[in-house]
Amino acid sequence: MKKLSLKLFLLLIISGLSASVFAQDYFPGKWGDWEKRSPEELGLNPDKIQEAIQFAQENESDNPRSMEENHYGTFGREPFGDGIGPFKDRGPQTGIIVKDGYIVAEWGEPFRVDMTHSVTKSFLTTTIGVAYDRGLIRDVHDKVDPYMAPIMLVEWDDNNNKADDFGKAKVFQPFKGEHNSKITWNHLLRQTSDWEGTLWGKPDWADRPSEDRSEWMTRERHEPGSEWEYNDVRVNVLALAAMNVLREPLPKVLREEVMDKIGASPTWRWMGYENSWVIIDGQQMQAVSGGGHWGGGMFINARDQARFGLLTLHNGRWKDEQIISEEWNKLAQTPTEANTNYGFMNWFLNVNKDRIPSAPTSAFFHLGSGTNMVYVDQENDLVIVARWIKTPAMDGIVKRVLEAME
Repeated sequence: MKKLSLKLFLLLIISGLSASVFAQDYFPGKWGDWEKRSPEELGLNPDKIQEAIQFAQENESDNPRSMEENHYGTFGREPFGDGIGPFKDRGPQTGIIVKDGYIVAEWGEPFRVDMTHSVTKSFLTTTIGVAYDRGLIRDVHDKVDPYMAPIMLVEWDDNNNKADDFGKAKVFQPFKGEHNSKITWNHLLRQTSDWEGTLWGKPDWADRPSEDRSEWMTRERHEPGSEWEYNDVRVNVLALAAMNVLREPLPKVLREEVMDKIGASPTWRWMGYENSWVIIDGQQMQAVSGGGHWGGGMFINARDQARFGLLTLHNGRWKDEQIISEEWNKLAQTPTEANTNYGFMNWFLNVNKDRIPSAPTSAFFHLGSGTNMVYVDQENDLVIVARWIKTPAMDGIVKRVLEAME
């Protein structure tokens, strides 16, 4: 037998140590099985943890608990702002602190299923990661149009005269045209596509329109990749494109490939719109939304949000299984050129410390209106879920938990 080189010998030792470290990571079992540890057991200051909880509760959102009422006081005032997806009244301010995989504290109603608004986008990115890992998307810098089969929309014509629609397109092809044909998966994932068009009755210009009404439908389009703009019509185009590639409803893909594997509860639901139906392979499927802008999106409890946060903390690994490739999770955490505080949707980065100055620059957070925050801190092996808080309070919660570790 040949002698092992010193370099190979050291690599084997390091590999063994890495495997040992991974084996010691704690992951919860099925959805009702999650071990709790006191702050003292994990070396945390219990007074500071209690201070963080009290701070969160004192900073509950002032918005109404009726999500429908809240919609029509905000997004519903936009052009074509009618709700077309379901709404659900929210619960009280709720939170969970997870350290080293264990629940250190939870308050409010952690098992209550509520809308989570744009945190939905992080689940959307994850399903696209499934398509990427399967080889269905070869490169995120590929243009989307060559991947798209013609889409048959489900429309009820109520016995309208067929001659009235003669010559009109019978299939939907959202990435045709001089501008839209340039768009890549990366542009959509980073909200830099400036896609133009109308989807599910919502024109792209009607989402968060500028104050200058004269430019709503006439402005010159930005070159894809050059400008960052948060726009839910374009998010929904990405969700439709992902379903067209996967040829399955996205909630089914997410459940089978991710949520069941991380022991999530059976109570979460990913909703679409009343008119977002297509036919794929002879099956009627609902295209889901990437948030609750017009209703719909992910309805989920805080415990399941914390499990998802723990999955992203470990870069897609759960116990001894790489559920979503580490490559994909690292891509999601890379800054967008046009907005360095943003990775893939909805990985908000902390590289400039704008929103959470108390946190490390390596931290990231999944963020939705409400405010709904899933804070992920890989340096400190920490996940914090904070739901229905005032946006400026995000840093205050994180700051107090990090102080408990000092």
